[in-house]
Amino acid sequence: MIVILNRDVKGTGKAGDIVKVSDGYARNMLIPKGYAKEATEGNVRNLEKQKAIAAEKKAEEKAAAQALAEKISAVSVTIKTKAGEGGRIFGSITSKDISEALMEQHKLSVDKKKIQLDNPVKQTGELSVDVKLYPEVTSKLKITVVAE
Repeated sequence: MIVILNRDVKGTGKAGDIVKVSDGYARNMLIPKGYAKEATEGNVRNLEKQKAIAAEKKAEEKAAAQALAEKISAVSVTIKTKAGEGGRIFGSITSKDISEALMEQHKLSVDKKKIQLDNPVKQTGELSVDVKLYPEVTSKLKITVVAE
């Protein structure tokens, strides 16, 4: 029997796959539990439509991420903080601080999880930080840390 999987089934396939399984496995396990549905012409057409819609949505998200990446690479953020002698900061600058400063200064909303810092910033000066907006879209953000 040929079925369309509604969710990932270990050893059988991933959600959205059209697979051939034994009749008993399909009738007694997959279909009653809602893991799969029979691959009729209508169900296959619906699956293809859903995949096309998902592909369009991904393309739109990627285009929006690329536009945001261009905006981010064109701006720089200045963060003022208390610092001691030699430019050492009291505390540290984290990705949350960078995200908030980007929103305040340029009205660009970026989730703090997308800002990739190896270590929190503990020195004044300029640095460049990667911002990963989408799986294949990364931008560089210039940050200037100055003492108050």
